[in-house]
Amino acid sequence: MAVPTTNVGLSDIQTEFGGSNPISLSEYYAGGPLVPPGTSGPFGSVPSSGQISIGDFRGTVAAVPVTFSYLVVAGGGGGGSAYGGGGGAGERRAAFPAAPLTLSAGSYPVTVGGGGAGGNPGNRVGQSGQNSVFSSITATGGGGGGGNSPNAGLPGGSGGGGGSAPSTATGPGGTGIGTAGRGQPGGSGRTNPAGFAGGGGGGSNTAGQPWTEPADQNRGGAGGAGDGLSITGSPVSRSGGGGASGQEADGAGGVGGGSPGNGGNGTVNTGGGGGGHSPGTTAGQGGSGIVQLRCPGTQPVSVSPGTNTRTVLGPGEQLLEFTVPGTLSIP
Repeated sequence: MAVPTTNVGLSDIQTEFGGSNPISLSEYYAGGPLVPPGTSGPFGSVPSSGQISIGDFRGTVAAVPVTFSYLVVAGGGGGGSAYGGGGGAGERRAAFPAAPLTLSAGSYPVTVGGGGAGGNPGNRVGQSGQNSVFSSITATGGGGGGGNSPNAGLPGGSGGGGGSAPSTATGPGGTGIGTAGRGQPGGSGRTNPAGFAGGGGGGSNTAGQPWTEPADQNRGGAGGAGDGLSITGSPVSRSGGGGASGQEADGAGGVGGGSPGNGGNGTVNTGGGGGGHSPGTTAGQGGSGIVQLRCPGTQPVSVSPGTNTRTVLGPGEQLLEFTVPGTLSIP
């Protein structure tokens, strides 16, 4: 339905956009409670302030709100150097199929968080990952892994693993969001007379493992597990913590998380944490995040820039995927 293009009355505007009696034209500014921002018709745009007339509404149509399911994953933290801890995974926020988000017409910026840089000889602690943001949903970047002095893992969506500590002290793991499926803490690292080892970075589902000894002789802790949740229906492993480096043996990275020893990077667009590394070298970088949205296929929504994609999944369903920062547009 639309407001007629001729012989327009206040009742026609009320029929299209809602409202109650008595009718006041001042209720119908664009951006107000009744008319979405950017509403326009064949004769121009509805003003958001100043002079407004019935003629401004000729041919305009009330936009239909769009309901989205979403998966928002932040960037993973970088691993620590000098027998460092693994980077924590980026927080994973998901609503599928329950708890959808409904948005009206407009343009919505989408932030895809980058992964944190790995620790190096000059700065042994890994950097935390960046947040991913869609509308009111924010996923927190994973914490960087600790190095050797300073050795504490950084807090984040999932915490970074602690690095090897001076003397016989414990290198504490960073705290995570603490909610199952979103982000867990990192494991602790340790130095003892026999050697050095870091703790694994936290994953979305489980905490990073602490260093182990004596059976494994200062083995670095494994990264925490992520999961395979995907709103496309095809599981994709994401949000695993990075594995930690140890003097005798390394711990494995979680899903999407980087392997230690060689300073493996977290996998791109998984939010995986970077792997820890040995002294004198650079640890792994965290993997970048991702934002995926699912909505009815009849909605003429669009994404930009072109690196991001819009895909028809089947009758009545479409997937919008942001692998880099961009904009969601709802006409």
